[in-house]
Amino acid sequence: MAERTSTETGSTHSQSLERGLAVLSTFRSGRPLLGVSEIGREIGLGRSTTHRYVATLAMLGYLQQDPGTRKYRLGPRVLDLGFSALNSMELREVAAPHLRRLSDETGFTVNMAILDGADVVYVERCRSTQARQREIDLNLHVGARLPAYCTSLGKVLLAFRPPEEQAIALDLIDFTQRGPNTIVSRGALETELEQVRTAGFATNNEELAYGLRSIAAPVLSREGAAVAAINLAAHSSMMPMDRLVEQLSPTLRQTAADISAHLAYQ
Repeated sequence: MAERTSTETGSTHSQSLERGLAVLSTFRSGRPLLGVSEIGREIGLGRSTTHRYVATLAMLGYLQQDPGTRKYRLGPRVLDLGFSALNSMELREVAAPHLRRLSDETGFTVNMAILDGADVVYVERCRSTQARQREIDLNLHVGARLPAYCTSLGKVLLAFRPPEEQAIALDLIDFTQRGPNTIVSRGALETELEQVRTAGFATNNEELAYGLRSIAAPVLSREGAAVAAINLAAHSSMMPMDRLVEQLSPTLRQTAADISAHLAYQ
């Protein structure tokens, strides 16, 4: 390993570690797949040197190679690090008491998620303690992933993305019938996302699974971008969709606004 020592500070600087982290930093949500040459150009290294770093990171599980394009994407070890970071991130700390209060007031399970490519990743989940709550078991937990296009959380996060980022995410979607009312075409989803952005919230009426309904609202940064989304989920036997929206969307949206305010949204 190449090392560079500073005699002035007495510290040891690992150039190899620095370069390895630089390779990982080239991957962003807008470009999840990169080739060795693309990575090398961005971090200023030759192809052979870059290939050594990429191969090492792939061997350790921090990168994965796509069989079709031979390009690379972030691997599961990076996700492991990300999920560990979620436990201490400001967003969860700020949102947790608001989500707990919303769940207690409404009697429904409350979730918070972020967008990763064409998926939502659950970062917080407050299950209702009230006996009247009936749930569909989807094995959801912090770190769980679901397709964005057929969830209320995902539709909110897609709707409040800049147009170019939204288009990239939509390119990644494999439209599959998941529930009775799943949207299975890009055109129909784009129309829905326009309505979501106008309304300020999204619904899911048995699009992900039979019997599952939910409504979601965006958590906004001070720049007005959706950094997360929160939702209320209910079984269809408990409440019609129109009543779920009428009775609970104002409280849900106010909770999202309160979290946004604590994140210094103006």
